[in-house]
Amino acid sequence: MELESITPVLAVAVSSVAAVLIVVTRRWPNIREGWSVVAGIVKFLLVLTMVPAVLDGNTIHYTLLSLTPGVPIIAFRVDALGLLFAATASFLWILTTFYSIGYMRSLHEHAQTRYYFCFAITMSATLGVAFSSNLVTLYLFYELISFSTYPLVAHQETDEAFDKGNKYVFYLLMTSKGLLLASFLAYALSGTFDFKPNGMFPSDANPTLLTLAYFLFLVGIGKAAIMPFHAWLPAAMVAPTPVSALLHAVAVVNTGIFCILRIMFDVFGVELMKELNLGVMTAFIASFTIIMASIYALTRDNLKALLAYSTISQLSYMVLGGALLTPGGMAAGIIHIANHALGKITLFLCAGSIYVAAHKTKVSELNGIAKRMPYTMTAFALGALSLIGFPLLGGFISKWYLTLGSIEAGLYPVIVVLVTSTILNACYFLPIVYAAFFRELPTGERADRHEAPTVMVVPLALTAAGILVSFFAPEVFLDLAKIIVGEVK
Repeated sequence: MELESITPVLAVAVSSVAAVLIVVTRRWPNIREGWSVVAGIVKFLLVLTMVPAVLDGNTIHYTLLSLTPGVPIIAFRVDALGLLFAATASFLWILTTFYSIGYMRSLHEHAQTRYYFCFAITMSATLGVAFSSNLVTLYLFYELISFSTYPLVAHQETDEAFDKGNKYVFYLLMTSKGLLLASFLAYALSGTFDFKPNGMFPSDANPTLLTLAYFLFLVGIGKAAIMPFHAWLPAAMVAPTPVSALLHAVAVVNTGIFCILRIMFDVFGVELMKELNLGVMTAFIASFTIIMASIYALTRDNLKALLAYSTISQLSYMVLGGALLTPGGMAAGIIHIANHALGKITLFLCAGSIYVAAHKTKVSELNGIAKRMPYTMTAFALGALSLIGFPLLGGFISKWYLTLGSIEAGLYPVIVVLVTSTILNACYFLPIVYAAFFRELPTGERADRHEAPTVMVVPLALTAAGILVSFFAPEVFLDLAKIIVGEVK
């Protein structure tokens, strides 16, 4: 059943209102940052109010702007896929905001008003993507994310920050023209921009043009960091660590994956994807990215750079799951949005805490650091083990369903990819955990406990706890995944 409600508009708009208030109260830091916290909580609660209706099989609609009657331009539609993405992003934004307060104040960072303003606009744009009802709305909010995150990436205003920030925005803005072209081609072939659960194209659409449109979408959604369109992501590590957490776990990259899954399920549909063999081709591209990014991660000593390549690899797990076009595979791609977000944000928050408390940025500098920062490194270990796929942690569920999906699809080489990537994950994460807990501190360093400020440690502890919860109580994510799979299969 389709329900009309303004709630999705309010959920999108609340952080934009906060952005204005952040600027107005810029002279009073406590009040300024309070608006970010309040907006985050209100946004998350608004998202939660839509959960019962969606779990009951309904969708929530609202048209904000129409070109002509019956032709919506800015329109919102909340379904299970969008709700899962929005709930994950809005919850993690609350924790990232608290963490940012500790990080920015501890390092006496400049331009903090601009920082919180851009953060808030980014979250409005992220939920705009999550709740988009059509390709036009999705494209507009997709581009807004690129513009609003550029000042965050180039925050330090050094030559390196501007250079890498320019690389970041150049990649995203150039590739997104493929998304725009693909959207117009999709309209020419279907006569609509609206998403439909079983695909928008008529049965007589030209297969060659459909295939062209699909690969234009893949190239155009550069935020998914599929190789070779991934170079923007390591470059973005020049940003402050909370921004890296925002990029990798809350907004940018998950937006890319969400868009690809939306294109697979609601633009093309499962049957058309199978008919054109697009799933198999996409699975090959995703598998290549998974392995190559893991190999790159093995060669990195900078902790944030290692995590960046890990993110590139993990993102393609989600693409791979969707591309399998089986219930197990699609469920894996969907729930890994949440499982990866929890694991990766934990790792980035830990990296930032290490920098604030110990001023260390390299993997080779982390010997014995758990003796000084036991809470931080315990959280890091949980995040790392989850992304490797250890049992009793959320990441295990994702890899379990990916394996089931591979068997359902009869694509047994994918299982080899999963095993190989798991080994590579272990090869770059486990040495960090071992060195932190079992090696001695460097000569001259004392084992005095010295964690980052509490306002930073509590958020990373909560995300680490979320990794455990996502294994022992995954029902909401799995229920949403089942609804999505039921709609599109």
